[in-house]
Amino acid sequence: MDETTSEDPTAEFEGVGSSEGPRLEFYGGRGASAAPIVFFVGWAIVQTALLRVSDTTGLVAGMLIGLILGMFLVKGSWSDYANTIFEGMTQPVAVTAIVAWMWAGMFTETLQAGGLVWVADVAGVGATAFPAITFVLAAVLATGIGTGYGTSVAFVGLFFPAGILLGANPTLTFGAILSGAIFGDNLAPVSDTTIVSAVTQDADIGGVVASRFKYAIVAAAIALPAYVVASALLPGLDVAGDPRAVLVQGANPIALIHLLSMGVVIVAAVVGRHIVEAISWGIVLAVGFNLMAGLSSAADILVFRAPADAPAADALAGLPIVEIVSDPSAVGVGGSIYAGAAGFFALSILVLLIIAAAQIMIRGGAFEAVLEWSIDTLATNVRNAELTMVGTAALVNAAITINTAAEIAIGPYIARIGERFNINGYRRANILDAQTAALGYIFPWSGGVLAGYSAMVGLPDTFPWFEAGMLVNPAEVWPFVFHGWILVAVFVVAAVTGFGREYVIDRESEEVARV
Repeated sequence: MDETTSEDPTAEFEGVGSSEGPRLEFYGGRGASAAPIVFFVGWAIVQTALLRVSDTTGLVAGMLIGLILGMFLVKGSWSDYANTIFEGMTQPVAVTAIVAWMWAGMFTETLQAGGLVWVADVAGVGATAFPAITFVLAAVLATGIGTGYGTSVAFVGLFFPAGILLGANPTLTFGAILSGAIFGDNLAPVSDTTIVSAVTQDADIGGVVASRFKYAIVAAAIALPAYVVASALLPGLDVAGDPRAVLVQGANPIALIHLLSMGVVIVAAVVGRHIVEAISWGIVLAVGFNLMAGLSSAADILVFRAPADAPAADALAGLPIVEIVSDPSAVGVGGSIYAGAAGFFALSILVLLIIAAAQIMIRGGAFEAVLEWSIDTLATNVRNAELTMVGTAALVNAAITINTAAEIAIGPYIARIGERFNINGYRRANILDAQTAALGYIFPWSGGVLAGYSAMVGLPDTFPWFEAGMLVNPAEVWPFVFHGWILVAVFVVAAVTGFGREYVIDRESEEVARV
């Protein structure tokens, strides 16, 4: 996750993922408390990778079944297990993710992509360069607004369809979007993962950001040309008719006015406004620009489709956002505001259930068992300690797919390992955040991937030419999230070679100038 914070950036994370509370005991020991998560990961692999079924609601069913099966492994009363599920689902980190997704979805659906399409056409951007350009622009936006999930949603809605029309490989384009989201999530000063990584390692945010730039830029410098090369090798999709004609038809230079909407969101986030407030201003401006410039009607933004026999049908029929329909199946609410929020309902439920399963692992001791073993067995010297930090952070983030939640859970253990060998807080925070940012956007069950895919499934309803077969299965994108994989590799190399390694005596936490 990765949302901007209020004036006290640490307040919302107090007590999140804490092991304080009723201890759960399981048949099979502490490791059995990981059963719900393990079952869910297996379900996700079978559903998305083996059966190629990209259905978020199906993942919800898998997590529900996993939680039910885990209950039968509990010793004694099941009440504490049930209460732990509710405790996990009420964690602030989960609610923050859900709210940010819905706000970002509404904002993206309200924006008009015609301006960006016009620029791509005028500049002559081709299929080979498009994924690389998308990576850079997504990285800039994510760094500015501090939300990689929001960036995934926005760019899937705006850039993904344009990439298909230009002939870019859709899976590679989706991977480039996720890579840009990772870059910003990892580097943005206002990102939740940046803040949590600093707080849990007792380091200041400014120093953490300054010290991690060298790692992020090395990974990006390798990922950027990799997207150019891969795009030259991987084919695009066949679009019925003349794709370039469809692209030009959707081009509208007036829609470039929405750059102001995006700029307001970025500036508001950078100056410290909450992400919900920042995106709300963007939504207000986007709606206003659409109406004033004639880019969309009021009904395109929000519409109530009511039956003719509704009590207020005659009285309200004259309103631009009320439509009287004769077909009962057409009754309902529509428009970009509705579609933007509704697209994330299933994902929101999934997130709550995943956080609940993570809380069960904490209460049952699975986290503690694995991490204590790694501390006592693997972290035998400085090099092994850093490799252990990389590995355990990666493992936890592969299981808990909401990256901020995973970071909060693993942060204290990273601190314990690092402090044992006097490793500087900046270095510990950078190791922790790199794995958190990268692996939250790679696996098919990861929050960042599912957020982008949730936005993608609405594209067939938005563009007449967009067919369901153009959707990218989440199980297919993981090899193409280049920046994420390279960022993990950079820290493996850094741990082995000592690149960037600092000890507490090398730099006090108050220092932020020397990198």
